[in-house]
Amino acid sequence: MTYRGHIENGAVVFDDPAPIPEGAAVEITVAEVPPCEQEPMSEPLQRIMEFAGSITGLPEDASTNLDHYLYGHPKK
Repeated sequence: MTYRGHIENGAVVFDDPAPIPEGAAVEITVAEVPPCEQEPMSEPLQRIMEFAGSITGLPEDASTNLDHYLYGHPKK
């Protein structure tokens, strides 16, 4: 018999209630989940992604405080 569930805080949690008696021996097999297929990127996005990770000299908190650096909003 197969019951489906997931790991939560290190314990198996069943997706639906399972009539398994307390103390019963169980065997767990981790299911191989295929990677989700992604749609190909559009040409403009591909061109932008060529620059991903190539900008240097930004403050360490640039991603968190982008609005501060672009528009002068208070830092987070």
